Amino acid sequence: MKDTRPVNLNLILFKWPLPALTSILHRISGVALFFGTAVLLYLLQLSLESQAGFDLALEIVASTVGKIILWLIVAALAYHLIAGAKHLLMDMGIGETREGAKTGAIVTLVLFAISAVLAGVWLW
Repeated sequence: MKDTRPVNLNLILFKWPLPALTSILHRISGVALFFGTAVLLYLLQLSLESQAGFDLALEIVASTVGKIILWLIVAALAYHLIAGAKHLLMDMGIGETREGAKTGAIVTLVLFAISAVLAGVWLW
């Protein structure tokens, strides 16, 4: 008996549908938020330690690298909130069709792009 199923799928060459990509990005943004929370808690602990710690935290946040890290955290939060709202709408039966899922994925990415740009303008 000949088995024609693929033995090893190359996931890099696989063409992912847009709703699948936005769902995977939602999970990745959740992981990024987990680690971003650790960064924010460190900055909070540093700022509450002493006046020198507060000044150091301000210096970290004011640096270019600090601004980029904060922007990544805010962007991950924005994407996670937008994609989470899309998932909640799908749980209520809105956008469950193939076309609805694609439209929801496009709306999610557009809203994220707008919010990421606004967050970048706000942080700089």
